[in-house]
Amino acid sequence: LRLAALLGSGLTGVLYVLDEPTIGLHPRDTGRLIDVLRQLRDQDNTVLVIEHDIEMLRAADFIVDVGPGAGRNGGTIVVAGSPETVAACPESVTGGYLSGRLSFPKSRSRAVNGRSLVIEGARAHNLKNITARIPLGLLVAVAGPSGSGKSSLLFDILDRAARQRFNNATQEPGEHDGIIGWEHIDRIVTIDQSAIGRSSRSNAATYTDIFTPIREAFASSEDARRLKLQPRHFSFNVPGGRCERCQGAGTLMVEMHFLPDAEVRCPVCHGRRFKREVLNVKYRGYDISQVLDMTIEEALQLFQDIPNAASRLSVMVDVGLGYLQLGQPANTFSGGEAQRIKLARELGRRGSGHTLYLLDEPTTGLHIDDATRLLDVLQRLVDADNSVVVIEHNVDIIRSVDWIIDLGPQGGLAGGEIVAE
Repeated sequence: LRLAALLGSGLTGVLYVLDEPTIGLHPRDTGRLIDVLRQLRDQDNTVLVIEHDIEMLRAADFIVDVGPGAGRNGGTIVVAGSPETVAACPESVTGGYLSGRLSFPKSRSRAVNGRSLVIEGARAHNLKNITARIPLGLLVAVAGPSGSGKSSLLFDILDRAARQRFNNATQEPGEHDGIIGWEHIDRIVTIDQSAIGRSSRSNAATYTDIFTPIREAFASSEDARRLKLQPRHFSFNVPGGRCERCQGAGTLMVEMHFLPDAEVRCPVCHGRRFKREVLNVKYRGYDISQVLDMTIEEALQLFQDIPNAASRLSVMVDVGLGYLQLGQPANTFSGGEAQRIKLARELGRRGSGHTLYLLDEPTTGLHIDDATRLLDVLQRLVDADNSVVVIEHNVDIIRSVDWIIDLGPQGGLAGGEIVAE
């Protein structure tokens, strides 16, 4: 909508900065978006786009490729130039996909086994009284243009009906006649992109329960036993070992009256969250505050001998979150990061199979290389006798699944039908 307004403005000499404008777009619409951006450029403007979409990258006049990795492993310009220049750079992961040196893994194409969930007479929003069959034990993609009815089918109907059945939820599902095949699944897990915490006290370590075995490891050290410190003393959320001046936050909010509140480093612990005696306890040379400042990849190296911690940390690396700091507040995560942390928490639990996972565009905000890693994680979920259903626009992901339900043919009133399956 903003781009449409800008196109008609006739402005020139403007620098437009867009943050992943292809998110949520069907590939059909990406070409239209590229045309709009080119029109803005041709009006003597400059268009700067943060983007992962390979079609958008190929359409660019100039690419600045930042890397080579993420977090502390990134932050340098690997290569800058035309798409052809980037494609020819052997150090560039982006260039590898542009040139074809790197590619998405091929589909495994599992056989349909006869078990399925059938949603009958779906009429929520713009759905045209359709009957959708979701084969179980497979990786399934629900595709279609924006507004074709994908979210209405999966989240307004299936997710709400499942919550009523398994969790006694009160929210009514969207209009439909019924769902057949519940006996084939034990539970349903919906992983969307909503925020996982409004508080800075929740972080990657606490949300995925990695912090529990880490605190136990510190409490079992000789120094901790000598000082009679228990696992709770290594928590910043309960009194005992935390700095009570900032209550373990490491920062204080200073009320500025007529100005916005300012966050300052705690003058007692100097941002380290804990009392001095707790910080004197070391695990392989690191104190608990230093561990919270580590990236997940660094923590995996440190705690590889502690199975409970190592298994969960390795799952977070597998879903492409190895660059996050363990203590990074959850309210600073992007939607894509929040969704992958939820996925990592689910993968860290011992499942019994027969779980149905619903994911909403899990590749949002992911580089092509990270998307391939995420696809591998989803395939592992299916291999463990679960069913995974994703709403997805990424053609490489769609090409790699076992089964596709394509809604459309257009969006809004012109959508809501199953075009192919």
